[in-house]
Amino acid sequence: MKTWLAAALLLLTAALPAAAQTPDPARQIDLAEPDFTLSALPTTMRLPSGAFGFRMTHRFNRPIASGSAGDFFRDFFGFDGAARIGLEVRYGLGSRTQVIAHRTNDRAIQLGAQQTVFRQTPSRWISVDAIVDVEGADNFTENYSGTAGAVVSHIVTGRLSIYAQPFVVWNVNAAPLSDATHDWTACVGIGARLRLGGSHVYVVAEAAPQVAGLRDGADHLSVGIERRAGAHMFQFTVSNALGTTYRQIARGGANPGDWYVGFNLTRRFY
Repeated sequence: MKTWLAAALLLLTAALPAAAQTPDPARQIDLAEPDFTLSALPTTMRLPSGAFGFRMTHRFNRPIASGSAGDFFRDFFGFDGAARIGLEVRYGLGSRTQVIAHRTNDRAIQLGAQQTVFRQTPSRWISVDAIVDVEGADNFTENYSGTAGAVVSHIVTGRLSIYAQPFVVWNVNAAPLSDATHDWTACVGIGARLRLGGSHVYVVAEAAPQVAGLRDGADHLSVGIERRAGAHMFQFTVSNALGTTYRQIARGGANPGDWYVGFNLTRRFY
């Protein structure tokens, strides 16, 4: 009897680690979708339950075309000047739900969540996520705005990801309006990420045209090149706007002819 009991316990002990090591599908990175965002707009990449992600965004305030070409090089491509910086932390509440906190150095704080509605499969052509966010100025103490939208993606395994990101931002203005002007903006983001051959290098492009409500400034546009290194992603970007929160993206750029250099740095902790 003792021999049979010992054998059963041994088999159970051997089986437990194998069960514990069953991989979470969210931990399996699709090489066509290696990051949670394109440049500023979201993707449908999932975050595993209990895992963290970190992102830093950096947009230099100096327009590329400000002054002469010599001035641009003397300013070290704008790196010598001030910048709009954002710090973001993500946490996986489950393999389908992630919560996000993003703060920029103009004291805007955005808190939000992203929920997987369904995933692309061999019989389903797209993935869909729902997004909801609230943003507050001056360290989330005034002038609040809300965002609701979705992320729709189609992934071509290992090479290409294509996105549409429709969203609406309420109270989009930097300060409350006193007249009857619309204080909401609807945008339809579009974007793509293409992996160059079998390398770790990608090119990225995105846009967020304003399609309804208040239309002000230049529609958000951004292009970039990036490299993946393990759990890190570094992206060099050129954009016509400095914004990285939904309200900032919806406002677009201040002047249509201005373009800014910047970068993103993402780190996955899993």
